[in-house]
Amino acid sequence: MSSITSGKFWSNLIKKVLKILLKRAGFRISPPTYNQHVVPHEEGWAIRGAGNQKYTAIFDTQAEAIERARRIAIGHGSDVIIHRKDGTIRDRMSYDR
Repeated sequence: MSSITSGKFWSNLIKKVLKILLKRAGFRISPPTYNQHVVPHEEGWAIRGAGNQKYTAIFDTQAEAIERARRIAIGHGSDVIIHRKDGTIRDRMSYDR
C-alpha cells in the first residue's frame, strides 16, 4: 500500500472518487458490451441491446428472437441473455471472439 504522502496514493484516490461520481451521474465508465437481451413484448418477443431503450426487432416466437439475437451476438463477439415471460433470466449464451 502506498504512503499517504506519495503521489501514487493521491492519484489512485482521485481516480476512484471520479469513477464513483461519474457512475452515479449516469455516465458509462466501462466499454459497451453489445450483449443482446431476448425479452417478452406485448406482441411476442423482442431483442434489445444492452443499455438501449429501443427494441432491435420484435418476433412472434422466442425461438425466432433467440436465433436473430444469436447472429447479432456472434458478429459482436458478445452474449445473448434470454429472459422468461416474467422478466427473470433463464439462460445465457456466450459468443466471445
